[in-house]
Amino acid sequence: MERTGVDILSPEGLLPASWRKSLDGDGHAVREYGSGAELLEEDLERLDLVLVPDEISDASGFELIETLQRKSPRLPVVMLTKETSSEGLIEAVKRGAYDCLSVDVDSGELMAVVDEALEAGKRMQRTVTIGVQEGDEDSLVGRSREMLRLYKELGRLSATPVTVLIQGETGTGKELIARALYQHGHRAHKPFIAVNCAAIPENLIESELFGHEKGAFTGAVATRIGKFEQAHQATLFLDEIGDLDLSLQAKLLRVLQERQIQRVGGRELIPVDVRVIAATHRDLQTMIADGTFREDLFYRLNVASIHLPALRDRDGDVRLLTEHFLGQFGQEMEIEKPSITVEAMKMLEAFRWPGNVRQLQNILRKALLEGRTFGVDEKRLRPLLEDVPQLAVEGVDRLEQLILGLLARAQRGETQTVYGDLIASVESELFARVIEQTGGNQAKAARWLGITRYTLREKLSRYGLRPKAR
Repeated sequence: MERTGVDILSPEGLLPASWRKSLDGDGHAVREYGSGAELLEEDLERLDLVLVPDEISDASGFELIETLQRKSPRLPVVMLTKETSSEGLIEAVKRGAYDCLSVDVDSGELMAVVDEALEAGKRMQRTVTIGVQEGDEDSLVGRSREMLRLYKELGRLSATPVTVLIQGETGTGKELIARALYQHGHRAHKPFIAVNCAAIPENLIESELFGHEKGAFTGAVATRIGKFEQAHQATLFLDEIGDLDLSLQAKLLRVLQERQIQRVGGRELIPVDVRVIAATHRDLQTMIADGTFREDLFYRLNVASIHLPALRDRDGDVRLLTEHFLGQFGQEMEIEKPSITVEAMKMLEAFRWPGNVRQLQNILRKALLEGRTFGVDEKRLRPLLEDVPQLAVEGVDRLEQLILGLLARAQRGETQTVYGDLIASVESELFARVIEQTGGNQAKAARWLGITRYTLREKLSRYGLRPKAR
């Protein structure tokens, strides 16, 4: 299991015992330092996260955050304080902190902030490359006319601070494009803050974006800054922007127009300087016509736009992507140079790929896992492709595609276990995604899924999912 480093500058008595226990129990390698000078002697590029108190023996916490930000701008730093005030929160973020946390919060809230900050750090530090790079998972692979056009757009828009709207079908790589815009832009030395608007409950999304004041609602035991304040002078990625409800769309529009936010339960208007990148797989023009997306917000987000091509429209790129993924999975599964037969490659190139690059990636991984050999052939590939009907209609839900494919197999007499097949298909993808999102941290993955670690390990073994050692 991957052990993520959490480095803590901890004067005696500051760090609650319950925090240390939670960090250790979640698989984090915790190291404590007695002074800022001791911490700065470390190779900062090797650190994953630093917790800094507001008062230390040899400098102020604010000064240390500034130094860390200057020396290693993509290292997430969380300030710890005994008294959380609005002024202190704003000052910490202005100096470069990812977040500011009171030592009075329970270990559950600590772990939520730690998990989020570590994920943000990974997004910032994992470079998006163009072309196949050995051992690089985050590569934009393709030489089709559509991809060459996309690379030109990336070069043009990275150099400007304008708001960008990324549109494309599910599985085309919208987050990779957002990170590429960030990493090649003028704010690459500042944080990259990502929010999946579809993954946050409707009653929490406003607080997540704009923050809240202490006592603003039940459970608001302390003032918290939102993503817009965290992304001050940095980059904010709003994924699945089409899933925001209309009332929140109006508030987001006001923020984009006025460049200031108001925390939930607060009265103060707080200026923010944020570069916004938004993404969606939905057809926003159709949503505008249906009255489910604001036209004025669309034009605020669509200052510049990037449309990601579907994989079926990228002539020749299926072969390049297949070679790239087989090389990547070969390293993961310790298979030297996995092969693919000529017939199997023809099947991949003829397929319509309703789930795009992500679907190709998943099918190749399953083919290697199920085959237990050193390559992919047409016999192993055919049932995996037949599970997904070749639908030309865009926007059809992927779960519906899976169900239709299984029912089609049942009608042909090829299976009598549709229910079990559906559960296994959905479950294997769910566990693969959770392990990917948690960086292989099994304790965190089990907590997200609400299951025991024993059950998690059993499922990972069943589906051949092995977290990469660090």
